[in-house]
Amino acid sequence: MDSSHGSPPVFNNKVIAWIDHRLPIFSYMEKEYRTFPTPRNFNYFWNFGAIATVMLVLMIVTGVVLATNYTPHTTMAFDSVERIMRDVPSGWVIRNLHAVGASFFFIAVYIHIFRGMYYGSYKAPRELLWLLGVVILLLMMATAFMGYVLPWGQMSFWGATVITNLFSAIPVVGQSIVDWLWGGFAVANPTLNRFYALHYLLPFVIVGVVGLHVVALHVHGSNNPLGIDPKGPQDTVPFHPYYTMKDGFGLTIFLIVYAGFVFFAPDELGDPANFIPANPLVTPTHIVPEWYFLPFYAILRAIPDKLGGVIAMFGSIAVLFLLPWLDTSRVRSSTFRPIYKWFMPVLVVDVIVLGICGANPPEGYYVPLAQVGTLYYFFHFLILLPILGKIERPLPMPPSIADAVLKKKAV
Repeated sequence: MDSSHGSPPVFNNKVIAWIDHRLPIFSYMEKEYRTFPTPRNFNYFWNFGAIATVMLVLMIVTGVVLATNYTPHTTMAFDSVERIMRDVPSGWVIRNLHAVGASFFFIAVYIHIFRGMYYGSYKAPRELLWLLGVVILLLMMATAFMGYVLPWGQMSFWGATVITNLFSAIPVVGQSIVDWLWGGFAVANPTLNRFYALHYLLPFVIVGVVGLHVVALHVHGSNNPLGIDPKGPQDTVPFHPYYTMKDGFGLTIFLIVYAGFVFFAPDELGDPANFIPANPLVTPTHIVPEWYFLPFYAILRAIPDKLGGVIAMFGSIAVLFLLPWLDTSRVRSSTFRPIYKWFMPVLVVDVIVLGICGANPPEGYYVPLAQVGTLYYFFHFLILLPILGKIERPLPMPPSIADAVLKKKAV
């Protein structure tokens, strides 16, 4: 394949050239994923977009295989999962890859989100890119929640009961939403069938939104640690081979850790109660969702009023949609924001504390701790960001990416 800057690629392979002349998919891949100009100063935080994409593909492939052996019926769901683990050839590997993969998918996405927040990747002209990312997060949450119900263990059943009941707090239409989700008057077989169908469908919806996310990314290009736009060819490098190699290295390390959990600690991130078949007559001592929902669960429980808790929980995600307009600073990257860059680690600690509160019963000091954590979470987005952006004096920024990179290497 031959190509020169600014001219369409010429493929030496006659078959590829014949296809591309009629359906230019290879030209598109060449332009968007090989010669695509990318800022030359990416750090390893930029690996997690590619890592999340790989995890999404892995989750879909393993999910399709599991679906061919799963029985979505309340009397057989739990046993069908046990059959996958015990009798289906390599079923235990597929199940562990899928179950552990959900956690590692969220790990990659959460790091990707916090990277975007720290380096201001949500600022103009990338607002829509950020909004599509938050939509992906919401779809992931819905998919993961429904998937957690499918094994039909104790925590699956009671988690579905508690979470779906939250919608009843919505005035006027709340109970109708709950009845539709249940398919009746309680969590039962129609509920399981609904969740199974949606859990299978939503990942393909996520793929579509990820496609839009990537298209939006390639319109204005990626942000970078400095938060300044490339000024010319000296500020960029082709995506391949520089970042395919870098992403490949980061992905390899990530998959090694992932494989360690899959083969040696597949149940560490789950709840032991889910190894007990669902029993509507026995309520678990402490009902908790999966770890990646725990901060939001803590916010829900921090408000003594049911409706207020639901509003706060959904509001904690809604503020992410408003983030491009809440941040009033004219500087993207926290690297040049001497005050704000210290508040981002505080936010990370706050989210971790909320997760710990969500994992424990709502009693003792966990209640006021969750309330303080909730207050700070909303304070960070609704008060700190708008005010600090107005009063903070940013540090001097380099004239270009190349100047900053070469100066750093000289030092």
